[in-house]
Amino acid sequence: MKRTLEPYLWLLFSGGGVVAALVLPVLVLLFGVLMPLGVVDWPSAAHLTALLDLLLVRLALVVVVVLCLFHAAHRIRFTGEELLGIARFDLFIAVLCYGAALAGGITAVVLLL
Repeated sequence: MKRTLEPYLWLLFSGGGVVAALVLPVLVLLFGVLMPLGVVDWPSAAHLTALLDLLLVRLALVVVVVLCLFHAAHRIRFTGEELLGIARFDLFIAVLCYGAALAGGITAVVLLL
């Protein structure tokens, strides 16, 4: 039986879906709605800097970014193949999508860690 990376890509997709469903709405609500409306005060630069000094917070941000990128890459890959009918270019599309997600993840690691 031939081994593929497909189960691992589906694992990253589902993990990214959970993060996108649970974490991103909270961030959008806070930074996109409540803070601009003045319901919640904006954090000071010193507070955000102190928060980012903690390794656990930076690791959590890296995990959120990487999982969301792989979730988006998986969705873009299969949506493009199904809607545009370009399944014959599956390998190229997969390398392009997951390569972009990997590059974005590496960028997040470099910037945050």
